[in-house]
Amino acid sequence: MQYLGIIPARFQSTRFPGKPLCEIGSKPMIQRVYEQAVQVKAFDEVLVATDDNRIFQTVIDFGGKAVMTASTHRSGTERCAEVYASLKTIYPDVDTVVVNIQGDEPFIQVKQIEELLACFSDNTIQIATLIKKINNPNLLNNPDVVKAIISNDKRVLYFSRNSIPYLQNKTFEQHTFYRHIGLYAYKAATLLSLVQLPPSSLEEAENLEQLRWIENGFPVTARITNYESSIAIDRPEDIKLANDFYNKNNNI
Repeated sequence: MQYLGIIPARFQSTRFPGKPLCEIGSKPMIQRVYEQAVQVKAFDEVLVATDDNRIFQTVIDFGGKAVMTASTHRSGTERCAEVYASLKTIYPDVDTVVVNIQGDEPFIQVKQIEELLACFSDNTIQIATLIKKINNPNLLNNPDVVKAIISNDKRVLYFSRNSIPYLQNKTFEQHTFYRHIGLYAYKAATLLSLVQLPPSSLEEAENLEQLRWIENGFPVTARITNYESSIAIDRPEDIKLANDFYNKNNNI
């Protein structure tokens, strides 16, 4: 099996324009993400996929690999699919896993990516992602924290920005809630199929692209990560949190 890591990065984020280029510990965030990803030994290649010349040039300047993509993509998955399609002769779809690495996770742990890749030791898995137990009840009402509902065999039943399930007969301590860590891996052939699907009602209601896959019958396997998630950058105010984290852990 071959593994291709792709970091989608767009400049025009609705909540935080220019987010990939914001500085964390004197480096642009996209560089932080890239430097974490290339430490994964299983990757045959790691690429930044962007539609912005500023991001492209920043990656080239720090010695990374980047490719320009169309500006019309509605999701990171679509951007990953365009890049993969251009490399299909090098990475055959029957023997390749594509990993969509979020460009706003500057401290993503190498071991978490490795956990995700380990899912594909089961050849029946088409899509895999990571989840983590929620220990803080205050996160349940934060729409930026996506919650995941899973079956006993670790298939995702639903993702939501809302707190689900509703606790009528249990307390928070009596039920295990999971947060979604937005790291996806797809069999390459599955990735190409996903981007042919039209937007779904659930996806548009929650603004979560992964609901399109579930609504169309594509199984998503969840791996409960053994490692703590770091800070995701959703809004400008998160930069201070990220820099504080960096200053306390400046070996990263």
